[in-house]
Amino acid sequence: MKSRSEILFLYDIVDNNPNGDPLDSNKPRIDEETSINLVTDVRLKRTIRDYLYDYKDEEIFVREIKDDKGKVQDGKARAANFGKTKEEVSKNILKQCIDVRLFGGTIPLKNDSVTFTGPVQFNMGRSLHKVSLRRIRGTGAFASGENKANKTFREEYILSYSLIGFYGIINEHLAEKTNLSEKDVDLLIDGIWNGTKNLISRSKVGQLPRLLIKINYKEENYHIGGLLNKIKLNKKVDDEAIRSPKDYNVDLSELSCCIEKNKEKIESIEYIIDDELVLSENKQVKTLEEIMKDIKVRKINL
Repeated sequence: MKSRSEILFLYDIVDNNPNGDPLDSNKPRIDEETSINLVTDVRLKRTIRDYLYDYKDEEIFVREIKDDKGKVQDGKARAANFGKTKEEVSKNILKQCIDVRLFGGTIPLKNDSVTFTGPVQFNMGRSLHKVSLRRIRGTGAFASGENKANKTFREEYILSYSLIGFYGIINEHLAEKTNLSEKDVDLLIDGIWNGTKNLISRSKVGQLPRLLIKINYKEENYHIGGLLNKIKLNKKVDDEAIRSPKDYNVDLSELSCCIEKNKEKIESIEYIIDDELVLSENKQVKTLEEIMKDIKVRKINL
């Protein structure tokens, strides 16, 4: 990695739970004051890790491994898979584990630890609109107890719809310390997009990636910052009534203005846009190439 990059990522989910809180009945995380849906960066990183391990055959340090007795391996045992000495473990983990090269981590050793600060960091994901929380009740398949006639009851919480945005930075200086390569970053982008699309669990089925923009800089130690705050939705219905991209378009006018002001510091912009998502600038529908005028723009093919 020779230069810094920023990432803006939008995805949505319908009638499901993007990130449950285990300390609150696994409800979707919601800012109670604003009714904005929250998704942790840990959730996004888990999505990327699982995709790279399951679909790309990349080694992942942070994953569940069970021994012959069915017990889950702890951190020290996991680190021991990579060597005996601190130096050996550090070298081999960085060489073999893409998630540590990307996100860093603390590696516990027998009498010590090794800490790598990850060059790729994301903020807390936030919905771009207020969300509608629904509680669903149902019956289970089994009786509530031995010799009982009644079945068990269950309840769960879902969101009718949520368009979630993440903002991230790739720090070129920390990339040097973890040996992060351009190939790793390409896999990161693949993992963000296709990992989200292929996360087909019961609570995540229906997730779809909608927009990914990566801004690459040529000026050292510089980035615009806060990209997620520079986009907004032009809504056709009330927030809680949004059910699909047909109910809004994504207004990039503030972001494009900011990019225009900083174009001398930008090397290029890469992007992926879902066909169902409509972009606008000052409510005029445009392509990203038209919005990001005078900048080298390239569509990412995955």
